[in-house]
This record gives sequence, structure tokens and C-alpha cells, in this order.
Amino acid sequence: MRGSFATHAVANEPRSGQGALAKEPTIGARRQNAQIAGGTDIDFEAEGLLDELHGDARLARLTLLQELAAEGVPLEELRKAVNAGRLALLPVERALAGDGRRYTAREIAEIAGIDLEQLRRFSAALGVPYADPDEPRGTEADLEAARRMKAFRDAGLPEEGMLQVARTIGMGTARIAEANRELVIRTLAQPGDSERDLALRFAAAAEFMMPLVGPTVVHALQANMLEQIRRDVIATADLASGAIGGTATLTVCFADLVEFTRLGEEIPAEELGLVAGRLEEMASAVAEPPVRLVKTIGDAVMFVSAEPEPMLAASLALIAAAEAEGDEFPLLRAGLACGSVLPQSGDYYGRPVNLASRITGVARPGSVVVDSAVREAAGEDFAYTYIGERRLKGIDSKVKLFRARFGRKD
Repeated sequence: MRGSFATHAVANEPRSGQGALAKEPTIGARRQNAQIAGGTDIDFEAEGLLDELHGDARLARLTLLQELAAEGVPLEELRKAVNAGRLALLPVERALAGDGRRYTAREIAEIAGIDLEQLRRFSAALGVPYADPDEPRGTEADLEAARRMKAFRDAGLPEEGMLQVARTIGMGTARIAEANRELVIRTLAQPGDSERDLALRFAAAAEFMMPLVGPTVVHALQANMLEQIRRDVIATADLASGAIGGTATLTVCFADLVEFTRLGEEIPAEELGLVAGRLEEMASAVAEPPVRLVKTIGDAVMFVSAEPEPMLAASLALIAAAEAEGDEFPLLRAGLACGSVLPQSGDYYGRPVNLASRITGVARPGSVVVDSAVREAAGEDFAYTYIGERRLKGIDSKVKLFRARFGRKD
């Protein structure tokens, strides 16, 4: 992890009482400052990198350019960052990438002892494709990842299975990265910040957070794997046939916010995001094992459970939680179905998944609707009202539906 930029820059932060420095410096003064920063004598004004900036903003960019140049950032890279409007992000990019040699994908494949196209397929599945195999942008971390990939292959894991897992990791870590990026921006950005102010804070945040985020992700992975393994069942027949890890009988639940699309036309995007975020919080709160929150999809959430009773109880608790939010929060509705589904790459496929989604679409606001299989499999703590047979889109036959609530069966 690169630590020199933030450390050096903070150590050389202008002290109070140096207001005169806010004036636009002369070319000679800039060169003197650059030499103090690290020996570079690039004329950033002549290079056009200070155009249309004045006063404090000009000085802040100049100082940032000097510090980056002193760290060895090439002029062309600085120019590209300025032209793209991302100079303030260049230090955090370098902090995340780290020091060391840069490799092409072709070099990484050769050093790691794997096929180049296999490497490119795996990297694309992770969401970080090598567009040009001869562009030197790979880091030591990329090289180590390629070596791990070869170790998995040498252990006998099939490439297609590895690619499925890689795609799941890529999508999951992309969301983790986005969530962390949003958190840092919302927390650290302040009105009136200069490019250098943001650059210093973002780089320092990356250096502080990355050693913590990595172990947190690993811990979550291990804890979730442990929880799933604890609830796996391998029957004798499965051992005899070798058919382990195929379909499973699960109860599937979808719940969505009523009239969320209309709400999006009436309130600012920031408020809409808070509503969706609150739904995710409530869904996480009710998802106690064996119930698992599979995913959030904007205005909807999906759960699965190997046991129907906890799933139905969790869905009713979620509906109640939304009602408790008050009139300003949209009502929820939920649909449940039970049957054989195929778990694959963290998602689930099969008729019960489609059926639960369609049932949700016909449920009234504030209600939980289930199919016959859930009604029969759930325990004695629920009461049901038959609401008729419905033909649902994409389902080949009519489905008997029941509204569920807490209470004893009739």
C-alpha cells in the first residue's frame, strides 16, 4: 500500500498565517516550490494544467501537481488526469494500486504459467477485463491472483465452475467497492474543498480502510459459508449417486414496495435511495437463520429458507416493520412459494422462484400471499384466508392463493 503521498503532503501542509501563499505564484516561485517538493521543475502553467484557475484553487492544484510529480507520476499521466477531471482521485488510485512493476496481461500469463485467454476470461468474469493484453497495467496483486487461479486449476476445479464463482465474486465485490466509495465521498467531501483537500483525504482513507475492509470481507465469506454448511443435508442416496449440490426444496419469498415507481416521480433521487436503503435494513433484520436474504433489487428483496415456517414468519414481520414506519413509508407486499429450486452462483432458479415473484405482483398492499405448498408445509402458528385461483403470467396452470397472517389455523 502506497503511504508516501498522504504522509508527505500532510507533513508539508501550509501552516496558519500563510495567507500570502494563496496568491498566484510566479513561474519562478512555482519552480522553487516544485524543487522543494521533490526536485521537479515542470512548468505546469506552460503545460496548460492550471488554465482557468485562480487564487486558492490554482495554488491547491499546483501544489498537488508538484507533489505527484515529485512522487514520480509522469507528466502525461498528470495531463490525462487533469483533462478527465479526476486529478483529485489520482492519489487514491495510486494508493490502491500500490508500488512496484506494472505487467501486461501477456507477461502475467507467462510468469504465472497459465494460458493468456484463460487469464482474460477469468479477469473479465471478475469485472476487471484486460482490453489490451499488451498494456502494462497489471500489478503484483494481479500476478498473485493469476497464480491462485492456476493453483485452483491444478487442484482439479473445472474452468466453467471457476468462472461462475468469479462472476459472483465480481458482482459482489463491485457492490462492496461502490458502497465503500459512496461512504467515503459522503463522509469526507466538504463544501469548498480544493482538489488537493479531497486528494489528501481520499488517499488517507484508502490507506486506513483497505487493511480493514479485506479481512472484513474474508470474515463475512467464512461466516456465511459456515452457516450454509451447517444447514446442508447430504442424504445416503445422494452419496450413492454422486448427485450432491443439485436442486433443493426451499421456500422462496419476494417482497416489494408498493407504487415505488410513482414515488420515484414525486421525490428526489436521494430520498428514494433512503427508502430503498431502509427496506434493505429491515430485510436484513428479519433474515435470521434459516432465512437468508439473497438479494435486493431496488424496490424488492428476495429471501430463501429451507424451512417454510421461519420464512413465513419473517415475511409477516417485514410487512409489519414497513407499516410501523408510518404514513411516509410505502407499504410492502410479499409472495411465497415452495418447491424444488436450483442454487447457482448465489442465485436461485426454478418454478417456485418465478411463482413467488408473480404472487407478489397480485398481493394487496400490506399483505402476505402464499401458494398451497407453503400453506400445507407451514406450522400451526398461522391463519389463512383463501383468495381464489389465479392465472399468473408465465405460470402454466391456475394457482390457489391464500392470504397469511399470524394466528392459529381454522
